[in-house]
Amino acid sequence: MSDRQKKIFFTLTIVVPFLAYCVYYYGMMIKNAPYRFSDFESMSFQYGNKDNLVNKYDSKTGDYQYLNKRDSLIKTHLHLVKDIDLIYLHRKAADLGFWDFPKNETGDTTANARKNGVRYIIEFKYKQKSKRVVFDSDFVGDPKLIDANNTLIKEIRQSLIAAESRQKK
Repeated sequence: MSDRQKKIFFTLTIVVPFLAYCVYYYGMMIKNAPYRFSDFESMSFQYGNKDNLVNKYDSKTGDYQYLNKRDSLIKTHLHLVKDIDLIYLHRKAADLGFWDFPKNETGDTTANARKNGVRYIIEFKYKQKSKRVVFDSDFVGDPKLIDANNTLIKEIRQSLIAAESRQKK
């Protein structure tokens, strides 16, 4: 074989199949990206005692209810701005790895724990998929996972407070 034939053979047997595989693999990954903001529909957030999730927000309807410091139930209509608040929460969830969180992060289910623990339900809905995570404040697991959950909860609550203060002005 001449030197030129060796190069052609090498290209056809190694390089071309590798490039074809890369195009196929990464093309499928980009096409099937599960949680794109362009497909975003709504976000819901609920929290409270494990038996009674009184505090609720749904971005689709804008319904927001929560208990204030005097234990009075406040019901209001609150819309998060899609291009500001919701895209921020979507990106924050992606940064924290929310899409890889387990669905069920519940803690102790005894009667005493039900009274003291707080349950959070976070759900992001997209056109074809949705991600729902149930997280208890007394969940025992990976500390990094617990910190990521707490950070996301804090960001959602801050976004709701900021949107409510914007609405009052």
